[in-house]
Amino acid sequence: MILTRSLADSALRSWGLKLREKIGFKRAAVAVARQLAVIMPTMLKTGTLFDRAARTTA
Repeated sequence: MILTRSLADSALRSWGLKLREKIGFKRAAVAVARQLAVIMPTMLKTGTLFDRAARTTA
């Protein structure tokens, strides 16, 4: 959804769109999903909100 339907720009979306140009949509979608799988549990543990400006470390 971040790569297709989201209108809100975020660092994760920008990273995913650049990756999509390089390796294709399906592989980029899996990479973005993996990043979210790493980010979400940390957000739940610490109680922080998603920061759109935060850079990904992949």
